[in-house]
Amino acid sequence: MAAMAALQSSMATLSLSSSSSFFGQRLSLPSLSLPQVKSPEKPCLIVMKKPIFDTCSSLLQLKRWERKECKENSLPVLHKMHVKVGDTIQVIAGDDKGKIGEITKIFRHNSTVVVKEINLKTKHVKSREEGEPGQIIKIEAPIHSSNVMLYSKEKNIASRVGHKVLDDGKKVRYLIKTGEIIDNAENWKKVKEESKKTEVAATTTS
Repeated sequence: MAAMAALQSSMATLSLSSSSSFFGQRLSLPSLSLPQVKSPEKPCLIVMKKPIFDTCSSLLQLKRWERKECKENSLPVLHKMHVKVGDTIQVIAGDDKGKIGEITKIFRHNSTVVVKEINLKTKHVKSREEGEPGQIIKIEAPIHSSNVMLYSKEKNIASRVGHKVLDDGKKVRYLIKTGEIIDNAENWKKVKEESKKTEVAATTTS
């Protein structure tokens, strides 16, 4: 308010009669004291996080909304698991607790497994062609690997898994309670034969 009053008083003192001398002179305004704003000592830094790109969702068969931990090169982090494809396991937690089945798929990015005919979920499938009716099918949903335990068919008992090195230098898994070796040649041949059968079936249907 004091600055405005000083400005009005200075304008009133100017003589408007001498118009020729007025336009040639420089108008002198009173100096206005503005408050000085102190700059912060440390500048504010904006840090942007590195985006995580999903480059392998088609390989892992993930849902669109599912997030997974990735490395710096955008590849997913693969977890170590105590089970493999073809192992006989027993479910130790959940609705299907106590059931025994065989592992058909493993997903190492989130440490889950798919067991044959266990943890079945209902899925509604739309018709893809005209005249084809929709279907309601049962699919095997994944189970976390911590909810399954390796099972011995000979002793009918579930056990934790251990690792040891044989005389020929091969590292194998074995059941701690029974001492039964899991990674033998017969099991690997069986798994390979089943994988070949599924590949042949997929090619014939396509």
